[in-house]
Amino acid sequence: MIHFYFHPTPNPAKVALFLEESGLDYEAVPVDTSKGEQHTPEFRTINPNGKVPAIVDSSAATPVRVFDSSAILLYLADKTGRFAGTPEQRGELLSWLFFIGSGLGPFSGQAVHFQWAAPEKLPYAINRYRREAERHYDVLNQHLADRDYIVGDDYSIADMSAWGWVDRAARVMPGSEDPLGPYAHIQRWFNRIDSRPAAARARALGQEHTFKKEMDEAARRALFPSNYPQDENRG
Repeated sequence: MIHFYFHPTPNPAKVALFLEESGLDYEAVPVDTSKGEQHTPEFRTINPNGKVPAIVDSSAATPVRVFDSSAILLYLADKTGRFAGTPEQRGELLSWLFFIGSGLGPFSGQAVHFQWAAPEKLPYAINRYRREAERHYDVLNQHLADRDYIVGDDYSIADMSAWGWVDRAARVMPGSEDPLGPYAHIQRWFNRIDSRPAAARARALGQEHTFKKEMDEAARRALFPSNYPQDENRG
């Protein structure tokens, strides 16, 4: 059994997609990050960084914890022998997986933050992160010009990782009814991944759970603790 700690946001969505595709036995454990549940001592034993996603694989002889979405995808691909490409493609797979994990994802996240969550709409920050997100989309779009999947000829964890963020393109690049319009190759690729039944199941995960939606002061402190003096966050 795999215990999957999640909130319905892009990085957990990647892992949800793998779990749904693979058919692994798992239990989804909601973590309400707006309530600060990621900062509890119990959760910090699972992820000392206090973020989702994280998993605990209790099917191993000794339970294994894994945190960070890229690490989890690699762990699960190795565990199942699925969605990891061929040995010859390993370098390419790792390159694109970490391009998403260290580039497209974080810059998209910061673009969302400064356009939607920041109390002050700072033009420089909005321009900086949105333009970098768009640049990463351009790189991926050009790469997909003559291929159906990100690595090789088959669906892989690189596609799952990118799907988690591209699914939120409207939040990253607001102001257009068709945010993927300038990225025709990504749009074609996204439609292929998004039409898979597992994608619908991954997106629906947690719909029965009521997560906090209000962006009040308590939520800001829970979601953005580094914005506050460190001694306020120690406990």
